[in-house]
Amino acid sequence: MRIVLVLATLLLAAPVFAAGSAPAKDRAVPGEVTPDSRYNEGIQLAKTEQWAEAEQAFREATTRRPQFPEAWNGLGHALKMQRKYEQALKAYDEALRQRPDYPEAIEYLGEAYVGMGRTDDARTQLARLRPLDAKLADRLERSIAAGKPNPTW
Repeated sequence: MRIVLVLATLLLAAPVFAAGSAPAKDRAVPGEVTPDSRYNEGIQLAKTEQWAEAEQAFREATTRRPQFPEAWNGLGHALKMQRKYEQALKAYDEALRQRPDYPEAIEYLGEAYVGMGRTDDARTQLARLRPLDAKLADRLERSIAAGKPNPTW
């Protein structure tokens, strides 16, 4: 009975692979830096308004995984909050190239245009955003009316 329990425990604890397969090489190892971990760090840094650090985290996430529209959007936002508008526009453009109907990226792009004083461009983004997300469109519309970008994440 004891041998059966030991064998059952070992079998349950051992990794199971299909015949001829090996463990996935892209699985995260505890403590390993991944695009997702850097993105999540960027989110946390942004929540505490540590914009330069958030920029670095998002930038590393996009370097490690170039096809990561959420990280490009986060990078754009961190840049926008530092008033690095031209760089922010490039990051939003990449996020929207990868995901054309990405409401948050459209809203943030519009906010960057507001910060640059490019109201007509902000209104173009507002028209694009309205059918996708009315709440974000209302937020962008308030920024356009106020003449300054929304200061929150």
